[in-house]
Amino acid sequence: MNDLLKKKCVPCEGGAIPFDISEIHKYQKKVDGWDVLENDKQNFFLEKNFKFKNFIESQNFINQVGRISEEEGHHPDITFGWGYAKIHISTHAIEGLSENDFILAAKIDKIFNV
Repeated sequence: MNDLLKKKCVPCEGGAIPFDISEIHKYQKKVDGWDVLENDKQNFFLEKNFKFKNFIESQNFINQVGRISEEEGHHPDITFGWGYAKIHISTHAIEGLSENDFILAAKIDKIFNV
């Protein structure tokens, strides 16, 4: 995971090719506990559920995720509430996964594991 933490998300233009499943599995080994799922259009995305003791811990975590997302210029879909957060990451411009998604996942894991 350390190599991903040192990287910065690079703006992605439409037309780039999303990772294929073998590339996804290679990168999935570099992040902790992120599920690779497919949506109804058969586009891959990353998803992870986080548990907390209460609402304020969930909210504080999401605020930190928001700051990292702004710094990286890469924004996940987030659902949270009392004691939980769910984060869904994909590169919308290419309708799939890119290295940026795994960089963001690694950085989110780092703040969760502090």
